[in-house]
Amino acid sequence: MKVKNIGVFGLGKLGSCFATCFAYRGFNVLGCDINENIVNKINNHQAPFLEPNLQGLIDKSKNKLRATTDPKEVFNFSDIYFFIVPTPSNKDGSFSNEYLKKAIKQLADNLKQAKQFKIFAITSTVSPLSTQNEIIPFIEKLSGKKFNQDFTVIYNPTFIAIGDIIKGILEPDLVLIGENNKQAGDIIESLWKKVCLNNPFIARMSIVSAEITKIAINSYITTRISFANMLGNICERIPGAEIDKITEAMGKDKRIGPYYFRYGTAYGGPCFPRDNKAFNNFAKRFSKIDALIPMAAHKINEFQTKFLGDKILSILKENKLKSLTIIGLAYKPKTYVIEESASINLIKYLLKKNKNLKITVYDPIELATEETKKIFSNDIDYAYNLESAIKNKLIILMLPDKIIKSKLPQNKIIINCWRNLSWK
Repeated sequence: MKVKNIGVFGLGKLGSCFATCFAYRGFNVLGCDINENIVNKINNHQAPFLEPNLQGLIDKSKNKLRATTDPKEVFNFSDIYFFIVPTPSNKDGSFSNEYLKKAIKQLADNLKQAKQFKIFAITSTVSPLSTQNEIIPFIEKLSGKKFNQDFTVIYNPTFIAIGDIIKGILEPDLVLIGENNKQAGDIIESLWKKVCLNNPFIARMSIVSAEITKIAINSYITTRISFANMLGNICERIPGAEIDKITEAMGKDKRIGPYYFRYGTAYGGPCFPRDNKAFNNFAKRFSKIDALIPMAAHKINEFQTKFLGDKILSILKENKLKSLTIIGLAYKPKTYVIEESASINLIKYLLKKNKNLKITVYDPIELATEETKKIFSNDIDYAYNLESAIKNKLIILMLPDKIIKSKLPQNKIIINCWRNLSWK
């Protein structure tokens, strides 16, 4: 089976980038989304989201990339279907397959009359055993077709970070393929070899193994982050202890390595916090074993916000201050996404402890400020340039990258959470 035409269901922040990258690398791509605004933007060759390099690749992929709101059009057009729709967390921490099943349902209805073998590739993060226990039986029931006889399902998640999605797709460290059909796995592997600009490790395994691998990787990364933060908190109370030199030395040990091993703020974003909960839910539900390490990492992460908040409140009290500035609102640089942001959680904690506290916030990306307004409204003040933001005496720098360069007035009290910003 030679794949030329690819369908992508879900054109959110990841889906739009995914579709664009495959089009840029030569495939004919038809994306599908219920959001007409996103569809219209893609058809007008406009990036629907703020993401580095997305617009540039769209400009280079005009003849290869289209979008529609009609699932049947995608079904008839495509040789293979990728599903990149939201899988929000349930109350118990597991991932909901509601949107995934809604997207698949529209294809399963068309599958009834199909004569050609179809490949459904799930890129959305799902809880382990979801594909085997829920998705495959769901398709069989709706279509009347048989798994691995008329269709197959591949689990093919990506490992990306918002603000660096394009590079994450075009130059991944790892391509993960969960399969129960070798021929379909071969097809997915061949696709990625054409898309990738580098030569990543391609891991092929059973579907459930791939599902576990996906959330286990994120859970392990948070464990490293939380260990570094725990160590840093301890060092702050030990005179002469130098946390950055300690973590640098530890990172030189090949058994440890330097990645995600810096003392800083709590981790956040749309993946890390929820993946730990999902991993624990899966482990308890199916193996009757508590995932103690991921949940410990989660608890340390929650404590990190309290530790920083209490430090700020102590400084305010000691200096008889009633106001402060927080610089950096998004959960990471180069994006406006504030989901589970350390800054947002810090603001909530400070206001809970002191409702009368005057907080001014600033982010280099204005959209992050606008998203923050939706949460706090008039409870805090918003600055749209650095000069007005740093008028308060106490300034909290939440950004981990050297993206702020400015003259800092004298007599300021600065909490530099990452200790590497360029203030001249």
